Amino acid sequence: MSCLFCRILQGEIPSRAVYSDERCYAFADIQPQAPVHLLIIPRQHIDSLANVTATDVELLGYLTAKAAELARELSLDHGYRVVINTGDDGGQTVHHLHLHLLGGRSLKWPPG
Repeated sequence: MSCLFCRILQGEIPSRAVYSDERCYAFADIQPQAPVHLLIIPRQHIDSLANVTATDVELLGYLTAKAAELARELSLDHGYRVVINTGDDGGQTVHHLHLHLLGGRSLKWPPG
């Protein structure tokens, strides 16, 4: 298995878990871009948002709702950002769908 996030899910690569259930896993980014920077990944391997189909709609809603729940638990009351990088030009470096939850500071626009 060559997918980095699938290997993390299998326990082959360590991570700092923040949340885990039967559908998704959230962990701290090893190169944080904000005081809070979590990655929220589905346990099901989907290469990217570009490969999502109608059968994945409920899962995407679940991942987004989980990001909001984690933001509340982490007291990101002044705001946060949820990002899905898609494809190489979109900045996706691991080809397993994932949401970035960033917060804990004022986030500027546009981002890089």
